[in-house]
Amino acid sequence: MRRYWIEKKDLFGDQVNFSGDVFHHIFDVCRQDVGSKFEVLTEDSKAYFVEVTQVSKKSATAQVIEERDIPPLKTPHVHLALSISRFPVMDAVMEKAVEMGVKSIQPFFSEFSFVRSGEKISDNKTERWDKIVKSATQQSGRGDLMKVPAAVNFDKLAGLINQNDSSVGLFAYEGPSTLSIKEYVSKVKASHPAGITNIWIIVGSEGGFSHSEVQKFQDLGLHPVTLGPQVLRVETACMALVSVLKYDFDLMV
Repeated sequence: MRRYWIEKKDLFGDQVNFSGDVFHHIFDVCRQDVGSKFEVLTEDSKAYFVEVTQVSKKSATAQVIEERDIPPLKTPHVHLALSISRFPVMDAVMEKAVEMGVKSIQPFFSEFSFVRSGEKISDNKTERWDKIVKSATQQSGRGDLMKVPAAVNFDKLAGLINQNDSSVGLFAYEGPSTLSIKEYVSKVKASHPAGITNIWIIVGSEGGFSHSEVQKFQDLGLHPVTLGPQVLRVETACMALVSVLKYDFDLMV
């Protein structure tokens, strides 16, 4: 079934109004028309099954037929901190992370980032990421938009990853003295018997992390984790780590 993301303000009782970019996408691009039926999603974790009743040149109206609640993401919530990579890689990770139920992606600048600290990421790029997130949300049927805050420098990232009794973190590293992902999961489960609410996964850009960055992560108590002897692409490492953690923490049921 087709799904589209709308703003809550476009819903009036049992009627939905479409205009602007949303109208263009649904009725000009996707060719919906009077009598078409589809779901619209809103930020309050609701899905509305609607039927289009009226279409004009720049606006349309639909009648709500049925309403349902969208289950929230289960805990622990998975957060991905990603050193800014080549933009096609960032685009791919954004899309797949939404589909995999990642709660947020925090872009950050590191020594090997594609864009270095102090350089500006264009508004066009951030707007594109917003569109990718909405499109993937529609496809996957999520009831929330994955958060993508503005990029931060390395030192500020350290302050955002607040490890405590219910929050833990790891970073992908191909160097020595690393835990396997299986060993990491066993260790954090044993050390957090009351449960975990947030897991941070930190992945570097092409080139990984410098020795000084690795040391800073370890000083914060973050665990270096490996997925095996092969060096993975950024997008592969992100989705592999998310998938394994979702499985081990029963987030796929």
